[in-house]
This record gives sequence, C-alpha cells and structure tokens, in this order.
Amino acid sequence: MNLQSPVSELLLQMGGSGIDVNVGANPIGNVVGSAIGAFVTTLVVGAILVAVAPAYVERMMDTVVDEPVGSFVYGLVCLVGVILVTIILVITIIGILVAVPFAILAALIWSVGAAIAYLAIAERLVGRDGDEWAKPLLVAAALNGALTLTGIGGLVAFGIGAAGFGAVLKDRLG
Repeated sequence: MNLQSPVSELLLQMGGSGIDVNVGANPIGNVVGSAIGAFVTTLVVGAILVAVAPAYVERMMDTVVDEPVGSFVYGLVCLVGVILVTIILVITIIGILVAVPFAILAALIWSVGAAIAYLAIAERLVGRDGDEWAKPLLVAAALNGALTLTGIGGLVAFGIGAAGFGAVLKDRLG
C-alpha cells in the first residue's frame, strides 16, 4: 500500500522534498535591520509625542529620571503580565480575538514608553533649548539604534524600554 500522494512521489522522484530549508538567514542583516527599526520607531513615535503632548512627555521623562528602578520593575512586571495574559487568551482559542488587539496595544505602549525613556536620557546628554526637540529626538533614536546594534546593548535597550513602559503604565494604571 502506497501512503505517499502522487505529488509527493513526483517531488521525491525529482530529487528533493520540495521544501527549501535554506531561507537565507543572515544574522548580521537581522541585527542591522532591528537597529534601523529601533532608530526609526523611536524617532517617529518621539516626534509624534512631542508634537501632540509635550507636557505629558516632559512629565513622563521626569518620572523615568526620578524613579528609574521603580519604573523598570513596574514595567518588567507588567510585561510579564502582558505575556502571560496573551498566552492564556491564545490558548483559549476564542480569546485570540482579544489577544491580538491586546498585544498590539501593549506594543504601542512599549514604543511610547521606550521613546520617552530614550528622550529622558538624550535630554540629560545634550540638553534641550526651550521647545527645541530635534536634537534630543535624534540622539534618543541614535542611542536606541546603536544599543540594539550591539549584542549586550540589546539588554540595556530592553531595560530602558521597560523603564519607560513602566512609567507610562504606572501613570495610567497606578
């Protein structure tokens, strides 16, 4: 009895399984792409934030600077909670309808928090003249991109993002 389908038999006779396992994985390209993505995300999200809500950005930057450890811990705990809730929702199958928007919202809040945290660091490094945000925005984006580009810097970038995430969530939830 032949358990193979006619198509799979034909593919095997042609000398292969029909599946190309060489997908062109390029770790250096992936890291560079991630760094560029981090740079652009921080720049765009930060620019939108300072254009729409500069007072909120300044208040959150002050929170990140005044309470960096508390913001980091709060952000880390909330991130673990987000991951657990998302996994539980996905496991229930019907919860996928809630899990996807929930995960997207969490990612957006992470982007906002990370941009704020990087802006706080950039402002400390280069300062800011009144309402002039261009220099801190570029430095914040460059910091995020540069840290993401390096291996160990990715962990630092994660910590900075967690601190901003925690500051934003603490303001809204706590």
